[in-house]
Amino acid sequence: MYKYDGYDKQIVQERTKQFRGQTDRYFDGTLAADEFLPLRLQNGLYVQRLAPMFRVAIPYGMLSALQLRKLAELSREYDKGYVHLTTRQNVQFNWPDLRDVPDMLEELNSVEMHSIQTSGNCIRNTTTDQFAGVATNELMDPRPYCEIIRQWSTLHPEFAFLPRKFKISVNACPDTDRTASLVNDIALELVKNEKDEIGFRVLVGGGLGRTPIIASEIRSFLPEKHLLSYLDSILRVYNMHGRRDNKFKARIKILVKALTPAKFAELVEAEWLNNKDKASTLTQAEVSRVKGFFTEPAYAQLENEPSAYTEKKAEHKGFANWINRNVNEHKKPGYAIVTLTLKKTGVPTGDISDKQLNIVADMADKYSFGEVRITHDHNIVLADVQKDQLFELWNEAKTLGFATPNLGMLTDMICCPGGDYCGLANAKSIPVAEALQIKFDDLDFIYDLGELDLNISGCMNACGHHHIGNIGILGVDKRGAEFYQVSLGGSSGRDASIGKILGPSFARAEMPDVIEKIINVYLENRTNEELFIDTFRRIGMAPFKERVYAKAN
Repeated sequence: MYKYDGYDKQIVQERTKQFRGQTDRYFDGTLAADEFLPLRLQNGLYVQRLAPMFRVAIPYGMLSALQLRKLAELSREYDKGYVHLTTRQNVQFNWPDLRDVPDMLEELNSVEMHSIQTSGNCIRNTTTDQFAGVATNELMDPRPYCEIIRQWSTLHPEFAFLPRKFKISVNACPDTDRTASLVNDIALELVKNEKDEIGFRVLVGGGLGRTPIIASEIRSFLPEKHLLSYLDSILRVYNMHGRRDNKFKARIKILVKALTPAKFAELVEAEWLNNKDKASTLTQAEVSRVKGFFTEPAYAQLENEPSAYTEKKAEHKGFANWINRNVNEHKKPGYAIVTLTLKKTGVPTGDISDKQLNIVADMADKYSFGEVRITHDHNIVLADVQKDQLFELWNEAKTLGFATPNLGMLTDMICCPGGDYCGLANAKSIPVAEALQIKFDDLDFIYDLGELDLNISGCMNACGHHHIGNIGILGVDKRGAEFYQVSLGGSSGRDASIGKILGPSFARAEMPDVIEKIINVYLENRTNEELFIDTFRRIGMAPFKERVYAKAN
């Protein structure tokens, strides 16, 4: 993990002191609410339906056990004893008192954490694969580049007040995408050219919300040393040409669509030619310096398939199911990547209590070199677990509700907080997720369905990424009542696509039966082990629409 130097510490301490002064001025009336608004936003503080929401930055989703324990402590002292993990690999407190936030920031600073640029019209947290550095299929570790981007973007004076919020992702796996990178404002893919040189494929203009769009390629190969100068150029073109008169048309995706990707690329290249060999050029010394923070832990020399591990898989069906669903291969023999699922029925997806945070910290210390990662879909990863310790870990995880073997399945949902918390939401999301978890509680049936993404958003802002769920659910307001619109055919992977609307919306009570009808159409039409998304793409919307809207005899 990256460790703060004196410069980092000074930045976050001064920022916290500054925000304390701004908060004091707001409460004594010398700083107006409209003046305080952008200041609190760039410190991660929203005003939600019932209380403020305070978002903490987790760069590229990585946390130490020490930081987990600090989050647990703050949730007890200043909140209601839990936190929420977000699709951008951050952490949110849902019930802090605004007056306490400067104190919370000081506590976070003590363990090298902050909330800088977790909201507001600026460059947000850069995300990457939760398996970064240990995945068997990655070209190279993307985390150093995420850290370089973080250092470049943090408090960048030119990009502090962009037309709208801005999101960047980095992916290093040629055949998988666990970050939903193609719906980011900039998606960077690590690639090699014909000379075996490292560089980036650059895509821009992705995003969800009211106008969901898949990012378009503007450069097939960008040399490594020009990463920051090219990002500068993209942001400058956006800053100069992006709309500021209408927030619904202010995202870079709207600009790229209006200009066309080819014209946007032309503008970026022209800007870049004037800047590419200036101060922002990355040196090998700087790349090596940052890479030095992401060295391998002290891996042991292990047998890849220890007998104790294989015997336990043979003896325990539940353990074997969990291995098949929640455990991935590791680049080092004898190690495995474990995903702890936070999708226990009756608990909002992505919520984790202070007690659970402390236990996960203990598990990280015991099994995974004291580190964890937050995933795009509200789960937690222990990236470096010895295979001969998996059975012991599984038994511990079961007692906490962390071992539901449903990763990537129907009930492993992405779901925003919705109308229970968010002032923007048109409808509640959490009760719909719970009703579906109850409806589809048979693991054997879930396994038979295979991988299937179901995402739920409480409003068109799409914090639950409903547009890119194989099945997406959107809360809508219908004459003051909560209804839900269904879309089908979305995907967040390498073949990313935006779902198509099924038809008229449904009342909340209807949703479990509606989803069941959709699932039944899939089961009746799939061939062999065909996944839901493949069946939908083959047979189209019509069979689903006919079944769901058919009138009872």
